[in-house]
Amino acid sequence: MGSQGGGDGEEVNMAAWLVSINTLKIQPFKLPSLGPHDVRVKMKAVGICGSDVHYLKTMRCADFVVREPMVIGHECAGIIEEVGSEVKSLAPGDRVALEPGISCWRCDYCKEGQYNLCPEMKFFATPPVHGSLANQVVHPEDLCFKLPDNVSLEEGAMCEPLSVGVHACRRANVGPETNVLVMGAGPIGLVTMLAARAFGAPRIVIVDVDGYRLSVAKELGADEIVKVSTNMQDVSEEVEQIQKAMGDGVDVTFDCAGFSKTMSTALSATRAGGKVCLVGMGHNEMTVPLTPAAAREVDVVGVFRYKNTWPLCIEFLRSGKIDVKPLITHRFGFSQKEVEEAFETSAHGGSAIKVMFNL
Repeated sequence: MGSQGGGDGEEVNMAAWLVSINTLKIQPFKLPSLGPHDVRVKMKAVGICGSDVHYLKTMRCADFVVREPMVIGHECAGIIEEVGSEVKSLAPGDRVALEPGISCWRCDYCKEGQYNLCPEMKFFATPPVHGSLANQVVHPEDLCFKLPDNVSLEEGAMCEPLSVGVHACRRANVGPETNVLVMGAGPIGLVTMLAARAFGAPRIVIVDVDGYRLSVAKELGADEIVKVSTNMQDVSEEVEQIQKAMGDGVDVTFDCAGFSKTMSTALSATRAGGKVCLVGMGHNEMTVPLTPAAAREVDVVGVFRYKNTWPLCIEFLRSGKIDVKPLITHRFGFSQKEVEEAFETSAHGGSAIKVMFNL
């Protein structure tokens, strides 16, 4: 089997397959043939996302269930190897970051520009669609974004999580007059904080239960950090601490954890007329004080993935407005042993923020 599904003497294209709970295997992955508007990309940097770990541990994430072996991974960047007959903007050798979701471009959501809500979305490593932790993948030209010389392939792969933060900031209209509270200092909380700063937020307070992650947030530029408990009884006291730390009204809160407690804190801490943006999806159902928040006209805004974010993410990285490099804490190669170790490292948490494969 060739990397392009044929041809003598070609290297076999290998990928990390999720085959069952807690079992990943590096096995051959036959690519589809190259369409006229497609490119074949040699993967160079692939990050591990919380959803990848979730699939590994449970074979599901929210309503998406893995029913047959699936190639994992969706945060990625690489080098163009081959281009389809109609490809105009890319050439072999170009370094690109890949946006992992292919929408239909025919439905009303796509036509109105809300393509992230497309019901026919084919998204890397969201079953039954295969992901990108592989030697090579085939992807549409328009979802591969050329990287400037001063932006590394690892930073290119970080455009995917950063896009979540950028999209959240757009949804909440963050600007130079927006005081921002971030609930959760995991990878998404941290990129949301960096995005909010790049969008001009003058003051950012970040909250977490983990002291190490809060220290990282402080190093990355949080104005204040607040350590909280997991105990629901502490919400009102913690809200006071948060408001004191902000020193002014909280205009926008990003809940990057998505638990009953974080959402209750967010709704209570946000000023009247402010916004709470739910980014994390920890609990499917929550009990939260919605009525008092509604009575203060606090808007609740949902976020699902992102749309049209890669050019802005790349510009933020190119200009130095955002530096994602400190988030990459662990690096692994692409062998059976290293793939297993990398996922264990990511799942364990601790000092690991972003775990990255270098292929």
